[in-house]
Amino acid sequence: MAAKLDYRWHLRTVMAERGMFATTDLIEPLARRGIRLSSSQVYRLVVERPERLSLKILMALLDILDCSMSELIEPVAAGGTAGRTKKAVLPRLVSGI
Repeated sequence: MAAKLDYRWHLRTVMAERGMFATTDLIEPLARRGIRLSSSQVYRLVVERPERLSLKILMALLDILDCSMSELIEPVAAGGTAGRTKKAVLPRLVSGI
């Protein structure tokens, strides 16, 4: 059975590393790239983990923050205890069993 995957969203952390501390700091850079979002939409994008995200917005975020997709989205194994999710790993074949 394949492991179920989940993800962590690190937009707020990546923004802070680049000196962007207010969620509204993204409104103008997104608008310059043709993406018009309200301040509440940007707030939710930064503060909450998005369930759906357009590739256009994702690519704009990568460009604005000069980061890679792996810096924004961290795949993790689903399930386990709340608050501590293990990183997703590929299953290993075990010999001698």
